[in-house]
Amino acid sequence: MTLFEWAYRSGTPPWDIGRPQDEFVRLEQAGAIVGTVLDVGCGTGENAIYLASLGHAAWGIDAAPTAIAAARRKAGDRGVAVTFVIADALDLEALGRTFDTVTDCGFFHTLGDGERVRFAHALHAALGPGGRYHMLCFSDREPGSDGPRRVTRGEIRTAFCDGFRVDAIREASLETAWGEPTVRAWRASLTRL
Repeated sequence: MTLFEWAYRSGTPPWDIGRPQDEFVRLEQAGAIVGTVLDVGCGTGENAIYLASLGHAAWGIDAAPTAIAAARRKAGDRGVAVTFVIADALDLEALGRTFDTVTDCGFFHTLGDGERVRFAHALHAALGPGGRYHMLCFSDREPGSDGPRRVTRGEIRTAFCDGFRVDAIREASLETAWGEPTVRAWRASLTRL
């Protein structure tokens, strides 16, 4: 059992806030999220369900079966059509399709250096030319060492230096369900070349 599967089976993980992250709500309201959407590391599906409720054809993937089961229940209870799949975000080609937008709330900062290279390659395959990737991850400016690995702006640029244009990396807040209500984060937006 993976750490993430264990976290979902044990209760409510700190990243599961029971609603979409405000950063993604703002992106959608600004028109930055378009067309078909894939939410990688979707957890219990709040971001994907929100985007689907606004008319996007949305998919959510996660490697934790308990999270995907919860996401499917939520979508059904809310009457929102979303495709939720147990899948490996490092092998997005296995989905057999491309998307206009990929969202990522807290997945990238779980990856080691080698996995980041694999993810960038997988992401390139999952986005059509001109497709957008919007990521929210822990910032190196977040004090302390509890929680996931902190990420620098430079690490984001390095991970996506081949096949992507970095449009913006801005300071943001990642909302949590435990402890501090928010942590310091980076919101990055990239375009697939």
